[in-house]
Amino acid sequence: KSLPSFLLSFRTALCRTLIFGLLLQPPLAQLSTVTQPNIVLLMADDLGIGDVGCYGNDTIRTPNIDRLAKEGVKLTQHIAAAPLCTPSRAAFLTGRYPLRSGMDAVNNYRVIFWNGGSGGLPPNETTFAKILQQQGYSTGLIGKWHLGVNCESRNDHCHHPLNHGFDYFYGMPFTLISDCQPTETPEMDRGFRRKLWLSTQVIGLITLTAALGRLTGLISVHWKIMICLFGFTLLYFISWFSSYGFVRYWNCIMMRNHEVTEQPMVTDRTTSLILKESISFIERNKHKPFLLFLSFLHSHTPLLTTKKFLGTSRHGLYGDNVEEMDWMVGQVLDAIDKEGLQNTTLVYFASDHGGWLERQEGERQLGGWNGIYRGGKAMGGWEGGIRVPGIFRWPGMLPAGTVIDEPTSLMDIFPTVVHLAGGALPQDRVVDGWDLMPLLQGTVEHSEHEFLFHYCGIHLHAVRWHQKDSGAIWKAHYVTPVFRPFGAGACYDRGFCPCFGEDVTHHDPPLLFDLSQDPSEAKPLSADNEPLFDTVIKKIGRAIEEHRRTLTPVPEQLSVYNVVWKPWLQPCCGTFPFCWCDKEDDN
Repeated sequence: KSLPSFLLSFRTALCRTLIFGLLLQPPLAQLSTVTQPNIVLLMADDLGIGDVGCYGNDTIRTPNIDRLAKEGVKLTQHIAAAPLCTPSRAAFLTGRYPLRSGMDAVNNYRVIFWNGGSGGLPPNETTFAKILQQQGYSTGLIGKWHLGVNCESRNDHCHHPLNHGFDYFYGMPFTLISDCQPTETPEMDRGFRRKLWLSTQVIGLITLTAALGRLTGLISVHWKIMICLFGFTLLYFISWFSSYGFVRYWNCIMMRNHEVTEQPMVTDRTTSLILKESISFIERNKHKPFLLFLSFLHSHTPLLTTKKFLGTSRHGLYGDNVEEMDWMVGQVLDAIDKEGLQNTTLVYFASDHGGWLERQEGERQLGGWNGIYRGGKAMGGWEGGIRVPGIFRWPGMLPAGTVIDEPTSLMDIFPTVVHLAGGALPQDRVVDGWDLMPLLQGTVEHSEHEFLFHYCGIHLHAVRWHQKDSGAIWKAHYVTPVFRPFGAGACYDRGFCPCFGEDVTHHDPPLLFDLSQDPSEAKPLSADNEPLFDTVIKKIGRAIEEHRRTLTPVPEQLSVYNVVWKPWLQPCCGTFPFCWCDKEDDN
């Protein structure tokens, strides 16, 4: 029998309502079934938070990074776990404070110094790449590594990216330095090299004086002593010149997987090759989930910039370099869009730490700008050294145009991407990061971080406490570097601020700031002007005690022995010491 007309009308209206409701569902609900998204991680090198348009810079053009923020979520309190490359990147990959893996320094050698050193990210550390690889992802690292290569022999590759979960690697196992550019003033260990050269000259002068004295009869020197002096001078010179005299050959190399492809690297084409490799990786792996970690060489000195971008910015070579990196970001986003992957790809952009204020050559400023934040690169406590850009984009899954002013960390990427890939966090170690997806999607209001500990090497310089009930962000500084010249905002007298020694100040009671009211850390609070001063300091002190109980002794990867150059560990594309090749040109 046919239904009565009023029932037919009711059924029609109900169907229309249901269909309309489904059509009006927000995109987040439509894509709730997306599993194992592609993950593209973009990390700049030495980029200051004040260098990016969407973080307040109106003179350096960064339209593609700004586009990510417009189409996604921007974090305004995104914090690096360390103010230098090696420890910050170790924390990023493992989700753990770098001193847990031995990747923070006990001395002044605070980063990996040589491809031929024996220190690096320990093989027993678990990176997010390793877990995603186990979850069926194709994993690739393009660009900078700076976490070591070998342990005991030239080809053991114990610290290499392929031993840490990456299926494919193309880039620099080290980091860009001015020594890589023959026209630039050498940068690596500049002060120490001057001392070595001076001492060689002094020893050589003593030897020459003794020889002339013997020849003229003015000084009575036995010929055996002369031979010993000459031999010692020669050995001393060879011992240091064999490393420092060939920095470009030992450190400025490019590798594809385990193979050295350029030694030394040809800097004129590095940018185009890194971009080409990144886009090629996306195209090769578009039919299965992939992780691409594009670790830019921009904007580290010597600021390799192609002719197309030279002289195009209002901030000299540094500005040109940042604008070129932004263009590269755009090319990667275009490649994702071209393959129709934008709705199934999480894109993340950040810097490994703050801009390098002291990096200058004469009148040229070659380091970045950290906006309103005090301090910069190498400073473990001040905001300018550790507060970095942090942007996520995932159309349909993350609300566009969102700004989150909650403490987050580069260490949070580890649990976030592991969760998205369907993996499980390691249960045999402490993981300091938190899954950011609930915060990014707006299902929770506050970050999971109550305390963040800010180290300079192994030395705890500052701690922040996120008092969620009041909205205050308290930060206590226990150690700060001494800025020189007096009144300056950095350590211009030495190029880097130290972590310990005579050039730091210990504060008891600590300097206290409320970053929610004073993000520039300009007005320290005291018991006289802050009623909660004693309560806050005691609370942070108890947190430090609890944190230290979670630390266990581990081998020091940046010890003097591990940092020094060892010829038998040096990657070489020929027969050592005759290491030079250009396999890219052959191709």
